[in-house]
Amino acid sequence: MTIDWTGVFPAITTPFTQNGGVDHAFLSRHTAWLLAAECRGIVALGSLGESATLARAEKLAVLETVVIAARDRPVVAGIAGLSTNEAVELARAAEAAGCRGLMVLPPYAYSTDEREMAGHVSSVIEATSLPCMLYNNPLAYRTDFLPPQIVRLAERHANLTAVKESSGDIRRITALRALCDDRLAIAIGVDDLVVEATAAGAVCWIAGLVNAFPRESVALFELAATGEYDRATAIYHWMLPLLRMDTVPKFVQLIKLCQERVDMGTARVRAPRLPLVGDELAEADATIRAALARRPSW
Repeated sequence: MTIDWTGVFPAITTPFTQNGGVDHAFLSRHTAWLLAAECRGIVALGSLGESATLARAEKLAVLETVVIAARDRPVVAGIAGLSTNEAVELARAAEAAGCRGLMVLPPYAYSTDEREMAGHVSSVIEATSLPCMLYNNPLAYRTDFLPPQIVRLAERHANLTAVKESSGDIRRITALRALCDDRLAIAIGVDDLVVEATAAGAVCWIAGLVNAFPRESVALFELAATGEYDRATAIYHWMLPLLRMDTVPKFVQLIKLCQERVDMGTARVRAPRLPLVGDELAEADATIRAALARRPSW
């Protein structure tokens, strides 16, 4: 099995009902809406999907719902846990649920040297034959997979075919390209670096704001990826205040607020996250209102 790791893959949010459970009816509708806007696939159970707050049964139910709603489009499961065994079991369950790829994260709460971190992700990658994307986000998970380390993992595992680079250092993309050429598809995981990342060689965007603005996100990426920077820049400058919402600690609350303001979801989150209030809410709303007032016509 292979995945074409090109284009926009939403890191889909997990919607909740008023009672706090997963809203599967909306999750199905949201998945279909994103794919109708020409997103290439869906990444479920990522950081934006509040995966760490979901029980195992909830995670599997989310994957099953998204797989059904996605039909023929690839669904990639975010794989993370406190232990390696937990992550391995989730990877195998994701394959059984019909997922066509895995996004492999380091352990949630433990970070150490290359030997142990490579051992953890290797166990997950080896758990199935599915194509895997390594998720490098040292700011969030305190584990930093440097380009030479990523290349060593790729040499060890034929089904490691992509990397989501979220260090915020655009030089990592050029370094990876220099070391492995096209052996690994490089995805940018930082929303407000997408144009710079495509210029450096990224071929995929694991996107956050796309949950509320899929048409604009796909148009921005495709223009940047084909070198139409003048047209891309016009969209980029409009989107940047919103894209920056994906780069702060309360990015989940902010992205979900954007969804609510465009009538595609609610701002409900699961504790320990809490909805925005006070000045934070007012500032976010002002940013969203200003962007919507200048939203490009389609």
